[in-house]
Amino acid sequence: MTTNWSVYLSGEIHSDWREQISSGAMKAGLPVTFHAPVTDHAASDDCGTTILGAEEQKFWHDRKGAGLNAIRTRTLLEKSDIVVVRFGEKYKQWNAAFDAGYASALGKPLIIMHQDEHQHALKEVDGAALAVTKTAEEVVRILDYVINGKL
Repeated sequence: MTTNWSVYLSGEIHSDWREQISSGAMKAGLPVTFHAPVTDHAASDDCGTTILGAEEQKFWHDRKGAGLNAIRTRTLLEKSDIVVVRFGEKYKQWNAAFDAGYASALGKPLIIMHQDEHQHALKEVDGAALAVTKTAEEVVRILDYVINGKL
């Protein structure tokens, strides 16, 4: 019996790392369904005020959007078998760090992706992870190993 694994892909939205993992998993024939936050930056930022009404202060504008995005994120994180969090080079991804902490608190197996320049800043996040990687290919190889039990 084949189990379909649910994998949540959290983190930076400015590169194609999600597509690399998804296509690599498909090529490997892995029974995986991938989920992610809304990666359209404008939609993610403005969803709250677009749906619930405008706000004069930026704090409340952001707060409305964060609340709506959290409904999606929390639901999908809780349903996931594995959580992958990527920290990119360009921006400080506080939301990715929060997702990693939330997933860790839920007891979800956590795979972290980042380059060497973030090792010190992410030492606690890395410490909570079961694997720390640099590339999408490494993530696909980890998924292949944990799903199929073969190297």
